[in-house]
Amino acid sequence: MTIEWRPPERFVFQGHSIAWGMMGEGPPAVVLHGTPFSSVEWRRIAPWLAKQRRIHYFDMLGYGWSDKPDGDVSRGIQNELFAALYAHWKLERPDVVAHDFGGSTALRGHLLNGLEFRSLVLIDPVAISPQGSPLVQAAKQSEKVFAGLPAYVHEAILRAYIDGATDNRLRADEMQAYLRPWLGDEGQKAFWRQVAQMDDKYTEEVEWRYGEIRCPVAILWGENDDWIPVKDGRELARRIPGATFQTVPDAKHLVQEDAPEAIAATVLQFWRSLEAG
Repeated sequence: MTIEWRPPERFVFQGHSIAWGMMGEGPPAVVLHGTPFSSVEWRRIAPWLAKQRRIHYFDMLGYGWSDKPDGDVSRGIQNELFAALYAHWKLERPDVVAHDFGGSTALRGHLLNGLEFRSLVLIDPVAISPQGSPLVQAAKQSEKVFAGLPAYVHEAILRAYIDGATDNRLRADEMQAYLRPWLGDEGQKAFWRQVAQMDDKYTEEVEWRYGEIRCPVAILWGENDDWIPVKDGRELARRIPGATFQTVPDAKHLVQEDAPEAIAATVLQFWRSLEAG
């Protein structure tokens, strides 16, 4: 059994091919994935959101089915990609739902690129510095060593890493969907490349400006997240005027797998509350 999820469209960004897709009808919305994931994390949620919105999704540069260049795939380039897609899709004040690095991308796009959102839902976003697990710190110091590990060792590390993002153990096909982009020589190098390029400076550039956010914000956080602690979520909510904050029981960092219904319900209720005025 395999999970069939591959964004069907292509967009060229700075000479690189970006995979994207769209579903549903109605006002526009965008979902942004995190790392080391891809748009596959939205496969069970986007169809429900698409009952009320035209959902745009994509794989970030260096992730999923998009190109994996030997170059900049940091958060510093992802908001530029998002801004380019925002223009390509001719968006005007879409609702945005963003996870992890996708949350950072949405915040940077809003505050640095001037992208206007009707609303923003942030799910365990990378938004408060400092960040970085011991594995990330080691990989940043020794990227070539990790990129050159035997394939079976790389896969074992990757499995353990992804497994740590969920409270409930992933099925074999679910794990494979997350592993697939990072396997093989290209995938292995791409995985450690994006890890090595993780840098708090991309958070520090905007975190002092959260009081300038120009749309309603709801924050959702896995209660058992041990990648980014709940205290960071509470601090983020404190810094954003009017933001709501809610935790999800029995969920870690990848709430999309532990409790997809919580995301769908929260987003749809948030959208309804805005429409009700």
